Formats: sequence, structure tokens, C-alpha cells
Amino acid sequence: MTLAEVNALTREAFMAAFGGVAEHSAWVAERAAAARPYADRAAMVLAFQRAVLDASDDERMALLRAHPDLAGRAALAGELTRESTQEQAGAGLDRLTQEEYARFQTLNDAYRARFGMPFIVAVRGATKHQILAAFENRVGGTREEETLTAVAQVLRIVRFRLEDAVAG
Repeated sequence: MTLAEVNALTREAFMAAFGGVAEHSAWVAERAAAARPYADRAAMVLAFQRAVLDASDDERMALLRAHPDLAGRAALAGELTRESTQEQAGAGLDRLTQEEYARFQTLNDAYRARFGMPFIVAVRGATKHQILAAFENRVGGTREEETLTAVAQVLRIVRFRLEDAVAG
């Protein structure tokens, strides 16, 4: 889709196209839509990211909690969004050995117990080994560090998804 097409979309069409950019959090697209018309794709990305950053702490935490576990039960059950399915598959998370899957489950459970949210990382360009290493490193962090890191990772995911959807 071109930027001109994005700027010309009705509110309903915009939400249909971009409501899922932030995982199960259509409010991000609703708020970003108010910044239209976008001067360029970077301005569109910034509008979505600004919506996340300007949100209340409770809204941001709900956004973080809306993300699926990496290589988690939702992935096995086929319950991920199309975007999450593609991103996790691109990183090889759909082709784990039994030992790797068990390690992801252990880390997912430990991370959720410690931080009350799923481990979030923009997996594009990363291998399953790099993701596991980041997971193992971050599970020992502080709640404040992890909340900030998770938000930064969501901002990256939003950017990647918009760059995929809108011609530069």
C-alpha cells in the first residue's frame, strides 16, 4: 500500500488495515490515525510509536501482556496472529527440537512469574539461538529494565510491521 492510499483510507478501512499492528491493541492504530495525513512512512511509524509511548502505564502494560509467548502454547495451537506466526517462523521458532522447546517453555514460565508479562523481542533477523541467549540474559533483569526493554521491542515490532505494509 502506498502512503497516499493510507492517507485516503476511511477510519474503518484504516483500522481494518492497521488495527493489528500492535498485538491485540487496536487502540494504538486508533490514536495513530489522528496524526493523518502522514508526510512520509517515517511519520506514520512515529505516530504509532508515539501512541504507545503516550499511553498510560496501564495501557502500555496491557499491550505488553497481549503479546504471545515465544514458541509457546498459542503457537502450537495455531492461535497466534498472522504477523506473529510469520515472525516466529522466520526466526525458526516453528522448527525447535524437543530440548529447545522445553527450554523456551521453562524460560517463558520463569519470565512470566518474575515480570508478569511475556518475554518480548523483535525476532526479525534473529536466530533461535540468539533469541534464547537474549531470553536467558534478560530473565535475570529488574522489572523496570524489562518493562523498558519490552516497550522498546514493541516499538521495533510496530516499525517492522508498518514497513512491511506501507511502501517507503
